[in-house]
Amino acid sequence: MRRARLLRLAASLGILAALLAWVGWQPLLQALGQAQPLWVLAGFALALLANSLCAWRWRALAQRLGHHMTASWAWVAYLRGQALNAVLPGATVGGDVWRAWVLHRAGMPLARASASVVLDRLFGLWALVLLGAAALGPALAWSAPSAAWPRLQALADPAVLGLLALATLLLALGPLALLRAGARVPWAKRPWWRGWLELAQRDPVGLWTQPLALSLAAQAATVAALVAAARALEVPLAWWWLVPAATPIFIAAALPVGLGGWGTREAAAVAVLGLLGVPATQAVALSVLFGLYPLLQAPLGLWPLPDLQRSGGTAGKS
Repeated sequence: MRRARLLRLAASLGILAALLAWVGWQPLLQALGQAQPLWVLAGFALALLANSLCAWRWRALAQRLGHHMTASWAWVAYLRGQALNAVLPGATVGGDVWRAWVLHRAGMPLARASASVVLDRLFGLWALVLLGAAALGPALAWSAPSAAWPRLQALADPAVLGLLALATLLLALGPLALLRAGARVPWAKRPWWRGWLELAQRDPVGLWTQPLALSLAAQAATVAALVAAARALEVPLAWWWLVPAATPIFIAAALPVGLGGWGTREAAAVAVLGLLGVPATQAVALSVLFGLYPLLQAPLGLWPLPDLQRSGGTAGKS
Protein backbone atom coordinates (compact mmCIF):
# COMPACT_ATOMS: atom_id res chain seq x y z
CA MET A 1 0.00 0.00 0.00
CA ARG A 2 2.79 2.40 0.87
CA ARG A 3 4.62 1.61 -2.37
CA ALA A 4 1.39 2.13 -4.34
CA ARG A 5 0.87 5.54 -2.74
CA LEU A 6 4.42 6.56 -3.56
CA LEU A 7 3.95 5.45 -7.17
CA ARG A 8 0.73 7.45 -7.45
CA LEU A 9 2.42 10.50 -6.00
CA ALA A 10 5.38 10.10 -8.37
CA ALA A 11 3.03 9.69 -11.35
CA SER A 12 1.02 12.77 -10.40
CA LEU A 13 4.02 14.99 -9.80
CA GLY A 14 5.81 13.61 -12.88
CA ILE A 15 2.93 14.50 -15.20
CA LEU A 16 2.59 17.93 -13.63
CA ALA A 17 6.34 18.60 -13.80
CA ALA A 18 6.44 17.59 -17.48
CA LEU A 19 3.58 19.94 -18.31
CA LEU A 20 5.15 22.79 -16.38
CA ALA A 21 8.47 22.24 -18.14
CA TRP A 22 6.64 22.28 -21.47
CA VAL A 23 4.65 25.49 -20.98
CA GLY A 24 7.31 27.17 -18.82
CA TRP A 25 7.11 28.41 -15.25
CA GLN A 26 7.34 32.09 -16.11
CA PRO A 27 4.41 32.23 -18.58
CA LEU A 28 2.30 30.14 -16.20
CA LEU A 29 3.02 32.37 -13.19
CA GLN A 30 2.43 35.44 -15.32
CA ALA A 31 -0.97 34.12 -16.40
CA LEU A 32 -1.94 33.28 -12.82
CA GLY A 33 -0.66 36.62 -11.55
CA GLN A 34 -2.97 38.47 -13.94
CA ALA A 35 -6.09 36.62 -12.77
CA GLN A 36 -8.99 38.94 -11.93
CA PRO A 37 -9.65 38.68 -8.18
CA LEU A 38 -13.45 39.00 -8.31
CA TRP A 39 -13.75 36.11 -10.75
CA VAL A 40 -11.35 34.04 -8.62
CA LEU A 41 -13.52 34.67 -5.55
CA ALA A 42 -16.65 33.84 -7.53
CA GLY A 43 -15.08 30.54 -8.60
CA PHE A 44 -14.16 29.67 -5.02
CA ALA A 45 -17.70 30.46 -3.81
CA LEU A 46 -19.22 28.31 -6.56
CA ALA A 47 -16.86 25.43 -5.76
CA LEU A 48 -17.88 25.62 -2.10
CA LEU A 49 -21.55 25.67 -3.12
CA ALA A 50 -20.97 22.57 -5.26
CA ASN A 51 -19.44 20.67 -2.32
CA SER A 52 -22.31 21.77 -0.09
CA LEU A 53 -24.82 20.36 -2.59
CA CYS A 54 -22.80 17.13 -2.75
CA ALA A 55 -22.96 16.89 1.05
CA TRP A 56 -26.72 17.33 0.86
CA ARG A 57 -26.90 14.53 -1.74
CA TRP A 58 -24.80 12.19 0.41
CA ARG A 59 -27.05 12.93 3.39
CA ALA A 60 -30.16 12.17 1.33
CA LEU A 61 -28.71 8.85 0.16
CA ALA A 62 -27.69 7.86 3.68
CA GLN A 63 -31.18 8.65 4.92
CA ARG A 64 -32.71 6.47 2.22
CA LEU A 65 -30.41 3.70 3.42
CA GLY A 66 -31.73 4.08 6.95
CA HIS A 67 -29.39 6.53 8.69
CA HIS A 68 -30.28 10.05 9.79
CA MET A 69 -27.66 12.79 9.94
CA THR A 70 -28.11 16.52 10.34
CA ALA A 71 -27.15 18.88 7.53
CA SER A 72 -24.32 20.35 9.63
CA TRP A 73 -22.81 16.91 10.38
CA ALA A 74 -23.01 15.89 6.73
CA TRP A 75 -21.49 19.19 5.58
CA VAL A 76 -18.49 19.02 7.91
CA ALA A 77 -17.92 15.31 7.25
CA TYR A 78 -18.12 15.79 3.49
CA LEU A 79 -15.72 18.75 3.50
CA ARG A 80 -13.30 16.80 5.67
CA GLY A 81 -13.41 13.96 3.14
CA GLN A 82 -12.77 16.44 0.33
CA ALA A 83 -9.85 17.90 2.27
CA LEU A 84 -8.33 14.41 2.53
CA ASN A 85 -8.89 13.91 -1.20
CA ALA A 86 -7.00 17.13 -1.87
CA VAL A 87 -3.89 16.15 0.08
CA LEU A 88 -3.70 12.34 -0.07
CA PRO A 89 -2.42 10.26 -3.00
CA GLY A 90 -5.17 8.45 -4.87
CA ALA A 91 -7.46 11.35 -5.84
CA THR A 92 -10.94 10.63 -4.44
CA VAL A 93 -10.15 7.32 -2.72
CA GLY A 94 -8.78 8.45 0.65
CA GLY A 95 -11.55 10.87 1.54
CA ASP A 96 -14.27 8.47 0.40
CA VAL A 97 -12.91 5.67 2.59
CA TRP A 98 -12.85 8.08 5.52
CA ARG A 99 -16.47 9.13 4.91
CA ALA A 100 -17.63 5.51 4.93
CA TRP A 101 -15.64 4.85 8.12
CA VAL A 102 -16.91 7.90 10.00
CA LEU A 103 -20.50 7.15 8.98
CA HIS A 104 -20.02 3.62 10.29
CA ARG A 105 -18.65 5.06 13.54
CA ALA A 106 -21.80 7.18 13.73
CA GLY A 107 -23.89 4.00 13.92
CA MET A 108 -24.53 2.89 10.35
CA PRO A 109 -23.65 -0.68 9.29
CA LEU A 110 -20.41 -0.64 7.33
CA ALA A 111 -21.95 -2.14 4.18
CA ARG A 112 -24.60 0.55 4.00
CA ALA A 113 -22.18 3.32 4.94
CA SER A 114 -19.92 2.21 2.09
CA ALA A 115 -22.92 1.96 -0.23
CA SER A 116 -23.91 5.56 0.52
CA VAL A 117 -20.44 6.78 -0.50
CA VAL A 118 -20.31 4.62 -3.64
CA LEU A 119 -23.79 5.73 -4.69
CA ASP A 120 -22.82 9.33 -4.00
CA ARG A 121 -19.88 9.02 -6.39
CA LEU A 122 -21.90 7.15 -9.03
CA PHE A 123 -24.68 9.74 -9.02
CA GLY A 124 -22.09 12.49 -9.36
CA LEU A 125 -20.41 10.78 -12.31
CA TRP A 126 -23.78 10.09 -13.93
CA ALA A 127 -24.85 13.74 -13.63
CA LEU A 128 -21.48 14.96 -14.94
CA VAL A 129 -21.69 12.83 -18.09
CA LEU A 130 -25.38 13.70 -18.53
CA LEU A 131 -24.70 17.43 -18.22
CA GLY A 132 -21.80 17.26 -20.66
CA ALA A 133 -23.79 15.26 -23.20
CA ALA A 134 -26.76 17.62 -22.93
CA ALA A 135 -24.53 20.66 -23.48
CA LEU A 136 -22.53 19.27 -26.41
CA GLY A 137 -25.36 19.63 -28.96
CA PRO A 138 -26.11 23.29 -28.18
CA ALA A 139 -22.38 24.06 -28.07
CA LEU A 140 -21.98 22.68 -31.58
CA ALA A 141 -25.08 24.51 -32.80
CA TRP A 142 -24.14 27.90 -31.28
CA SER A 143 -20.49 27.98 -32.30
CA ALA A 144 -19.23 29.74 -35.36
CA PRO A 145 -17.35 27.48 -37.82
CA SER A 146 -13.98 28.80 -36.64
CA ALA A 147 -14.79 28.78 -32.93
CA ALA A 148 -13.79 25.15 -32.33
CA TRP A 149 -11.57 22.47 -33.76
CA PRO A 150 -12.68 22.13 -37.42
CA ARG A 151 -13.31 18.38 -37.20
CA LEU A 152 -15.87 18.97 -34.45
CA GLN A 153 -18.03 20.86 -36.91
CA ALA A 154 -18.86 17.55 -38.61
CA LEU A 155 -20.83 16.68 -35.47
CA ALA A 156 -23.14 19.65 -36.04
CA ASP A 157 -25.08 17.62 -38.63
CA PRO A 158 -28.81 17.50 -37.67
CA ALA A 159 -28.82 13.69 -37.73
CA VAL A 160 -25.85 13.51 -35.37
CA LEU A 161 -27.40 16.09 -33.05
CA GLY A 162 -30.64 14.08 -33.02
CA LEU A 163 -28.78 10.90 -32.05
CA LEU A 164 -26.92 12.83 -29.35
CA ALA A 165 -30.21 14.10 -27.93
CA LEU A 166 -31.64 10.56 -27.94
CA ALA A 167 -28.53 9.19 -26.21
CA THR A 168 -28.80 11.92 -23.57
CA LEU A 169 -32.45 11.02 -22.93
CA LEU A 170 -31.60 7.34 -22.57
CA LEU A 171 -28.75 8.21 -20.23
CA ALA A 172 -31.14 10.20 -18.06
CA LEU A 173 -33.88 7.53 -17.95
CA GLY A 174 -31.62 4.46 -17.88
CA PRO A 175 -31.09 4.31 -14.09
CA LEU A 176 -34.84 4.50 -13.48
CA ALA A 177 -35.37 1.53 -15.78
CA LEU A 178 -32.64 -0.38 -13.93
CA LEU A 179 -34.27 0.38 -10.60
CA ARG A 180 -37.63 -0.88 -11.79
CA ALA A 181 -36.04 -4.02 -13.23
CA GLY A 182 -33.94 -4.71 -10.13
CA ALA A 183 -36.10 -7.59 -8.94
CA ARG A 184 -35.59 -9.54 -12.14
CA VAL A 185 -31.80 -9.62 -12.33
CA PRO A 186 -30.16 -13.03 -11.73
CA TRP A 187 -28.46 -11.99 -8.50
CA ALA A 188 -31.57 -10.34 -6.95
CA LYS A 189 -31.82 -12.89 -4.11
CA ARG A 190 -28.21 -12.69 -3.02
CA PRO A 191 -27.60 -11.12 0.42
CA TRP A 192 -25.41 -8.29 -0.82
CA TRP A 193 -28.16 -7.22 -3.24
CA ARG A 194 -31.08 -7.26 -0.79
CA GLY A 195 -30.50 -3.81 0.66
CA TRP A 196 -30.35 -2.18 -2.76
CA LEU A 197 -33.34 -4.22 -3.95
CA GLU A 198 -35.40 -3.15 -0.94
CA LEU A 199 -34.45 0.46 -1.52
CA ALA A 200 -35.21 0.34 -5.24
CA GLN A 201 -38.59 -1.32 -4.79
CA ARG A 202 -39.71 1.01 -2.02
CA ASP A 203 -39.29 4.28 -3.94
CA PRO A 204 -37.60 3.91 -7.35
CA VAL A 205 -38.83 7.26 -8.68
CA GLY A 206 -37.71 9.13 -5.57
CA LEU A 207 -34.32 7.42 -5.59
CA TRP A 208 -33.95 8.46 -9.21
CA THR A 209 -35.20 12.06 -9.06
CA GLN A 210 -33.81 13.43 -5.79
CA PRO A 211 -30.13 12.42 -6.22
CA LEU A 212 -30.32 13.34 -9.91
CA ALA A 213 -31.59 16.84 -9.13
CA LEU A 214 -28.96 17.37 -6.44
CA SER A 215 -26.21 15.92 -8.64
CA LEU A 216 -27.10 18.12 -11.61
CA ALA A 217 -27.18 21.18 -9.36
CA ALA A 218 -23.80 20.26 -7.85
CA GLN A 219 -22.18 19.60 -11.22
CA ALA A 220 -23.64 22.81 -12.65
CA ALA A 221 -22.08 24.75 -9.75
CA THR A 222 -18.73 22.96 -10.31
CA VAL A 223 -18.76 23.78 -14.02
CA ALA A 224 -19.72 27.37 -13.17
CA ALA A 225 -16.63 27.50 -10.93
CA LEU A 226 -14.54 26.37 -13.91
CA VAL A 227 -16.17 29.06 -16.07
CA ALA A 228 -15.41 31.69 -13.41
CA ALA A 229 -11.77 30.56 -13.35
CA ALA A 230 -11.68 30.83 -17.14
CA ARG A 231 -13.08 34.35 -16.97
CA ALA A 232 -10.51 35.26 -14.33
CA LEU A 233 -7.75 34.21 -16.73
CA GLU A 234 -9.49 35.57 -19.85
CA VAL A 235 -9.43 32.19 -21.57
CA PRO A 236 -10.65 32.72 -25.16
CA LEU A 237 -13.42 30.12 -25.10
CA ALA A 238 -17.21 30.46 -24.96
CA TRP A 239 -18.70 29.26 -21.69
CA TRP A 240 -20.96 26.73 -23.40
CA TRP A 241 -17.89 24.82 -24.60
CA LEU A 242 -16.57 24.58 -21.05
CA VAL A 243 -19.61 22.53 -20.03
CA PRO A 244 -18.90 19.48 -22.24
CA ALA A 245 -15.13 20.04 -21.92
CA ALA A 246 -15.43 19.80 -18.12
CA THR A 247 -16.58 16.16 -18.31
CA PRO A 248 -13.27 14.55 -19.38
CA ILE A 249 -11.27 17.05 -17.30
CA PHE A 250 -13.16 16.26 -14.08
CA ILE A 251 -13.10 12.51 -14.75
CA ALA A 252 -9.33 12.66 -15.26
CA ALA A 253 -8.98 14.54 -11.96
CA ALA A 254 -10.92 11.80 -10.15
CA LEU A 255 -8.71 8.95 -11.41
CA PRO A 256 -6.97 7.23 -8.45
CA VAL A 257 -3.50 7.71 -9.93
CA GLY A 258 -2.37 10.98 -8.49
CA LEU A 259 -2.44 13.50 -5.66
CA GLY A 260 -5.69 15.45 -5.45
CA GLY A 261 -6.16 15.29 -9.21
CA TRP A 262 -2.93 17.17 -9.91
CA GLY A 263 -1.22 16.15 -13.12
CA THR A 264 -4.05 14.14 -14.64
CA ARG A 265 -6.39 17.15 -14.54
CA GLU A 266 -3.82 19.42 -16.18
CA ALA A 267 -3.02 16.84 -18.87
CA ALA A 268 -6.72 16.45 -19.69
CA ALA A 269 -7.16 20.23 -19.77
CA VAL A 270 -4.32 20.63 -22.25
CA ALA A 271 -5.69 17.83 -24.46
CA VAL A 272 -9.37 18.81 -24.40
CA LEU A 273 -9.07 22.59 -24.40
CA GLY A 274 -6.30 22.38 -26.98
CA LEU A 275 -8.81 20.85 -29.39
CA LEU A 276 -10.93 23.96 -28.84
CA GLY A 277 -8.12 26.36 -29.61
CA VAL A 278 -6.97 27.24 -26.07
CA PRO A 279 -3.17 27.67 -25.78
CA ALA A 280 -1.45 25.11 -23.54
CA THR A 281 -0.25 27.77 -21.08
CA GLN A 282 -3.78 29.04 -20.49
CA ALA A 283 -5.16 25.51 -20.27
CA VAL A 284 -2.65 24.59 -17.56
CA ALA A 285 -3.21 27.89 -15.75
CA LEU A 286 -6.96 27.31 -15.77
CA SER A 287 -6.55 23.80 -14.40
CA VAL A 288 -4.12 24.97 -11.71
CA LEU A 289 -6.42 27.80 -10.60
CA PHE A 290 -9.38 25.45 -10.48
CA GLY A 291 -7.27 22.93 -8.54
CA LEU A 292 -6.49 25.55 -5.92
CA TYR A 293 -10.16 25.79 -4.92
CA PRO A 294 -10.19 22.42 -3.07
CA LEU A 295 -6.93 23.35 -1.33
CA LEU A 296 -8.44 26.65 -0.20
CA GLN A 297 -11.44 24.74 1.13
CA ALA A 298 -9.30 22.16 2.93
CA PRO A 299 -9.01 24.18 6.19
CA LEU A 300 -12.80 23.89 6.54
CA GLY A 301 -12.21 20.18 7.07
CA LEU A 302 -10.54 21.07 10.38
CA TRP A 303 -13.90 22.20 11.73
CA PRO A 304 -14.89 19.75 14.50
CA LEU A 305 -17.64 17.30 13.67
CA PRO A 306 -20.89 18.02 15.54
CA ASP A 307 -21.64 15.73 18.46
CA LEU A 308 -22.73 12.34 17.13
CA GLN A 309 -25.64 12.11 19.54
CA ARG A 310 -26.98 15.48 18.52
CA SER A 311 -26.46 14.60 14.86
CA GLY A 312 -29.17 12.00 15.24
CA GLY A 313 -27.03 9.08 14.14
CA THR A 314 -29.35 6.04 14.12
CA ALA A 315 -28.94 3.25 11.67
CA GLY A 316 -31.97 1.58 10.20
CA LYS A 317 -32.26 -2.19 10.27
CA SER A 318 -33.34 -4.47 7.50
